[in-house]
Amino acid sequence: MPDEPAVRGLRLVVTAADYDAALHFYRDVLGLAEQGAFASADGRVTILDAGHATLEIADPNHAAFIDEVEVGRRVAGHIRVAFEVDDSVATTSKLAAGGARVIAEPTRTPWNSLNSRLEAPADLQLTLFTELDDQAEAGRDA
Repeated sequence: MPDEPAVRGLRLVVTAADYDAALHFYRDVLGLAEQGAFASADGRVTILDAGHATLEIADPNHAAFIDEVEVGRRVAGHIRVAFEVDDSVATTSKLAAGGARVIAEPTRTPWNSLNSRLEAPADLQLTLFTELDDQAEAGRDA
């Protein structure tokens, strides 16, 4: 068993049909601090700090945008669990060997992470993501 945990972080991503009401409840009523807010051409997402995890509220349009980037088509349901890992390529292979079905192999995203998508036990759809370092990755893009 390694000294370092295999999973570096958890981001629970929730697609909310009423994005504004969900954002208001979790940010303003519950008190989760806003870490960041982003928009696609016609969608929005806000990342809220939940301690060692984040709660990501996405409207349906932005959720479809993420699926398009990571998978090439709309595949996620209402809830998708995202784990930050050191190496999304190796971890995708490890989880596939352990019983998960790979929906999409790791893909570099516009937000500079390497993301894969898997169908996992307990009917959970997972995103594995590795944040990329611009300098370390620059040589790989050449």
